[in-house]
Amino acid sequence: MRFCIYEDADVLNLEPLTLTRPAFALRYGASTLLERQQRAFRATEVGALVRPGLAEFTRVQFPELSVNELQKSSSLCLVNARWLPPSSFAPDLAQPHIGLAGMHIAYVALPQWDGGHIDSESLPAWLSHWKKTLPAASAGGMMAQHLWDLVDSNPVALEEDAAWRARQDPALARRADALEPAQVVVVGPRNRFLVAEDVELEPFVVVDTRNGPVLIDRGAKVHAFSRLEGPCYVGPGAWIMGAKLRGGTIGPGCRIGGEVEASIVQGHTNKYHDGFLGHSYVGEWVNLAAGTQTSDLRNDYGPIRVHVGGERIATGRHKIGSYIGDHTKTGLGAFLNTGSSIGAFCNMLPSGSLLPTVVPSFCQVNNGQVQERQDLRQAFATAALVMERRGHEWTDTHRDFFLWVYDQTAEGRRRMLRENEWRKLRRSV
Repeated sequence: MRFCIYEDADVLNLEPLTLTRPAFALRYGASTLLERQQRAFRATEVGALVRPGLAEFTRVQFPELSVNELQKSSSLCLVNARWLPPSSFAPDLAQPHIGLAGMHIAYVALPQWDGGHIDSESLPAWLSHWKKTLPAASAGGMMAQHLWDLVDSNPVALEEDAAWRARQDPALARRADALEPAQVVVVGPRNRFLVAEDVELEPFVVVDTRNGPVLIDRGAKVHAFSRLEGPCYVGPGAWIMGAKLRGGTIGPGCRIGGEVEASIVQGHTNKYHDGFLGHSYVGEWVNLAAGTQTSDLRNDYGPIRVHVGGERIATGRHKIGSYIGDHTKTGLGAFLNTGSSIGAFCNMLPSGSLLPTVVPSFCQVNNGQVQERQDLRQAFATAALVMERRGHEWTDTHRDFFLWVYDQTAEGRRRMLRENEWRKLRRSV
């Protein structure tokens, strides 16, 4: 059976992270959503249907996938990119049906597919047709509606992923057993501390597994005086620089210092210095300068609203930090407010007080005021330099893709800037 991971219209509710990647590329637990879905279905042959503007960039990022080229097959299973399958999922794909997570389609099983044409434009009509005509079964799990769904349920995903990794590679726990007590002190069950190959652990590291597993992936480095509290995951090649890491997921190639609590960092992001990041989701190639502080709790302990798709959404949560898009940077001592939504390629300059909670992509905050960036050539040159320093290449595909993102976000960006101007004018009269 051929598997295809597809995006539906609600992936836009996962912005700013899904501005620059398909939803299945989001990190969750110790893997991406794509990896979790492949594991759930034991799928080996996988394709993807993504937004047309993302197609070429996705092909570069995921060369193993057939993107927006759904090849003919006698049997087909389409899987929603936002679906978080349960660890106990055991699908029976012998009969045609749809799997539901709540009221949302999690997957569609078509064991006798006639090969009708499906692409990203015709897919919504197909999904509507299948929902009306095929029998439904409970898929379990949940659908990621917003980024806080991923952050809040990440501890459960980390538990599941650590258990799966331990079953796949029993040597993960044996490597932890071989560590000297002077090198790492484990507080809690030692079998919940999992260490992959080529991990470098300096002396005077504390690992606390009482509340969940701690998994350190291949090639990572944990510097002296770091404290890692489970459930947490440190991705391949990441460095933990004497940090207090209280839960969460650190993606590949990150540099993390200071205090990080219950957050997901997608990858290749730099938070080298002191500062607090809590209950946040941070994209790739982000730089959080020294002293950047993220508020994740209102001082009146009230519920938090977050800007999503032009509206302020009541989350019902009391702890939400910041959602930060790719290639965004903060200046020294920046203060990010509770429930901030910051787009891609933003430049957040400190003002001595809390910065605006909503900053559209390709904007700069200067003296507390949001302005559209006019220096795309310089922004792209900086991105190329940052990537080169980590052994990655900025290509023409990157440039063309981010120019497309700039165009896609232009209307919303300029509408918000006009609204800000109107608000200032009303205050002045």
